Amino acid sequence: MIVVRACTRGGAVQCPTCGTPTRQVHAFHERVPADVPIDGRRVLIRVRVRRMRCRMQSCARQTFREQVPGVLERYQRRTVRLRDQLRSVVRELAGRASARLLPALGIAAGKDAALRALLGIALPDRSVPRVLGIDDFALRRSRQYATVVIDAETGARIDVLPGRGAGVLADWLRDHPGVDIVCRDGSNTYAQAVCEAGPAMVQVCDRWHLWHGLAEAAAKEVASHSACWAGATGVQDGPLARTTIERWHQVHGLLKQGLGLLECPAPGLMETSNTRRIDCYGGTTEVSG
Repeated sequence: MIVVRACTRGGAVQCPTCGTPTRQVHAFHERVPADVPIDGRRVLIRVRVRRMRCRMQSCARQTFREQVPGVLERYQRRTVRLRDQLRSVVRELAGRASARLLPALGIAAGKDAALRALLGIALPDRSVPRVLGIDDFALRRSRQYATVVIDAETGARIDVLPGRGAGVLADWLRDHPGVDIVCRDGSNTYAQAVCEAGPAMVQVCDRWHLWHGLAEAAAKEVASHSACWAGATGVQDGPLARTTIERWHQVHGLLKQGLGLLECPAPGLMETSNTRRIDCYGGTTEVSG
C-alpha cells in the first residue's frame, strides 16, 4: 500500500449555503480517500482539510468543511478519478463480476460497493425517437408487469413504465411528443393507447411477434389437417408398422373388456405363468421366469 500525505492550500473559501467567502478556520480534519492504484498497489491519500466558519450570522450553515474540486467530493471515500474508473468497470460487469475483477486491479470494492457505484451513475438524457418500440415484461409473473420503451432503430432503452395498461402508455406518449411510428405486439391495450395519444401515429407489428404469430397459425393449420396428412401418406408397411398396429389392437381390446388405462398392462408386454412374451421392434422375444 502507498500512502500519500497532503494538505489543502490556504485562502478564502466560499460558504456552500450562502456563497460568502471566509478565511476563518474553525478546526482541522483529516480525510483518507483512496486513489487510483499504482502498479497494482492500493493508494491512500491522507489529506488535511480545514473546517471553516461562515462570517454571516444569519447563514443556516455556521461551519463547513472545505472541498477540493476535481479531486475530492463531499462524503466520498474515493477520489474523483478512482470513482470514474470504478463506474467504468461496474457499468460493463455489474455487481458480482466487478467484485471479482476489481481486486486484481488494486481497487478494494465488494459487490455492494459496486452496486452503489452503478446506481450512482446518472442516466443519460435520451431524445424521443422517431420509431418507438414498446413491449411488456413480467417483474413477478402473473402479479406485476411493466412496459419497456425503446428506440426501435438503435435498440437503446428509453424508459420503463410501471404497469402495462393503456393509460400508462398514453400518458407517456402525450408527455413525449415526436413519435411517428409505434412498433408493438398484437395487444389491443397498446393499440388503444396509441390511438388515444396520437391518432396520426403509424402502428406496425414488430418482427418477433410477426414471425411468432405466423408460426402459431401455421402449426394450428397443420394440426387441423393431421388426418388428411395421415390419409395422404398411406399405411406404412414394415416391422415397426406391424408392431404399432399390434399394440394398438391389444390396448383397445383390453379397453373393450372394461379395463381402464391404469389397469391395462404395458403395450407389447404379455405375461404367462412361466414365460413373458415381449414384443420388440421387428419381432418378439420370449424370456423365461
